[in-house]
Amino acid sequence: MGKFQIGIQVYSVREEAEKDFKGTMRQIKEMGYDGVELAGLYGHTSDEIRECLETLGLLPVSAHVSMDELLQDLEGTVRAYKKIGCQYIAVPYLGEDRRIGGALYEQTIQDMLRISVVCRENGIILLYHNHGFEFSVTEKGTYALDELYARFTKEELQTEFDTCWIKVAGANPEAYLRSYSGRCPLAHIKDYRYNGQEAELVAFGGGEMDIPAVIKAAGENGVKWLIAEQDDHPYGEPMEDMRKNAAYLKGLPETEESTQK
Repeated sequence: MGKFQIGIQVYSVREEAEKDFKGTMRQIKEMGYDGVELAGLYGHTSDEIRECLETLGLLPVSAHVSMDELLQDLEGTVRAYKKIGCQYIAVPYLGEDRRIGGALYEQTIQDMLRISVVCRENGIILLYHNHGFEFSVTEKGTYALDELYARFTKEELQTEFDTCWIKVAGANPEAYLRSYSGRCPLAHIKDYRYNGQEAELVAFGGGEMDIPAVIKAAGENGVKWLIAEQDDHPYGEPMEDMRKNAAYLKGLPETEESTQK
């Protein structure tokens, strides 16, 4: 029995989802994904999203929701994603003023604590999703990412490691999965290769990520879902790339069978 369920971050196919959400979700199911991580509602209501995913047999595992959207209507926004059935809400990004050393950093800590409380009241776990800037070195000689998590308990904030951006930033994704064992229920999987100084995203298996090693570490340290994400598609089309990515993940020994029942 495989250890993971396989999800897709809908941002990977955002234009297709905007044009035809239901049709895009149908194709995602046919690709072999078990669930989706939302990045917006694409003009639909929570009820419509839930009904669409239920009909297709896709699990609404999580959603990326910006700090601004959450704080504008915290109770209403969290309840909307609860209605869809999301188990997790991930803060996907922090603007420069909200990062360590920024004018709003301490306020951000308090905001995230408040968001966490409302999430837990609704049976949802709050996550933070990293990019590369969190691996700036602080005055203590530590990474900003670790300083952020040190301000929260596991119950207050868990992580959704983007393993690709960890590696691009110069850190070790497998080591981070071990360091945060039991605190990372979802992990983003990507692949990349360099074009000069720029890291460009590619379909899985065509780049520099040792995806099998990352997935092995994920399986040993409590990851429940692997979320395939490809923000951009410089060498292919979004739907075809995500079809290739599903096939790649499903073909690995650790993921060849879904745990979904």
